[in-house]
Amino acid sequence: MKGHLHPISIAISRINAIFNELGFEFAEGPLIESEYYNFDALNVPRDHPARDMQDTFWVRGREETVLRTHTSTVQVRYMESHEPPIRIISPGRVFRNEATDATHEAQFYQVEGLVVDEHASLAQLKGLLEYFFTKFYEREVTVRFRPGFFPFVEPGVEVDMLLKKKDGSTAWVEVLGAGMVHPNVLKAGGINPEKYSGFAFGGGIERLLMIGAEIDDVRFFHTGDLRFTHQF
Repeated sequence: MKGHLHPISIAISRINAIFNELGFEFAEGPLIESEYYNFDALNVPRDHPARDMQDTFWVRGREETVLRTHTSTVQVRYMESHEPPIRIISPGRVFRNEATDATHEAQFYQVEGLVVDEHASLAQLKGLLEYFFTKFYEREVTVRFRPGFFPFVEPGVEVDMLLKKKDGSTAWVEVLGAGMVHPNVLKAGGINPEKYSGFAFGGGIERLLMIGAEIDDVRFFHTGDLRFTHQF
C-alpha cells in the first residue's frame, strides 16, 4: 500500500520550490532555542508580553531555553554566518503555550522569509509576495499592506490577500506579518544597517492551506485522520 504525504509536507515542498525559482536558499534552525535568539536578538524587550509563560514553553532545567515561538529565530543565526546579499526561506515547526481551538494550536508550522541587500524595499516585498501567492494558489492574487507592529521590523505591516471564494464573493484576508528588518536585528546578525537593508515576512502554513481550501478548523491538520489528509 502506498503512503500519502501530509498536506503540510506538500505545502512546504511547494513553498520551497517557488522560492527556489527566485534564488532563495533553504535554511533551518533548532526547535529548542536560546532566549537570546528567540527574543533578545530579534529586538523583543525583556518586558514584552510574548515572554510570559502563557505564550512561551520554557524548558525546565535549562535556564533561558525555550521551544521556539517563531521561525524568525533563523534570521540572526543565518546572518551571523553569511554575508549579504541574503535570500532565505525557512519553514518549520513552532510552539505557543496557548489553548487549542479552531484557530489556535500549541504547535503549528510557519514559513519565514528574509532578504538582505543594499537596496531592499517594501515595494520589492510586495511584488515578491504577490508572485508567491499567485503561484501557490494558482490564480492571480492581489496583496495590500496595513500598518502593523512587530519588534523585529520597522516599519511593520500586516499583509492581506484579496480572496475569491468558491461562491464567487471576494474578501480581504490577513495572511502574514512582514516589514523592513529592524536595524537592531541586522546589528545582532553582524550586518551593518548603514550599508544594508532587509525585509522579512512570516506566517502560518496551516493558515495558508485553510485559506486556499476554505477549511475552518486548524485542528484537522493534527488529528491524524486519513479521511482529511487524503483530500489533498
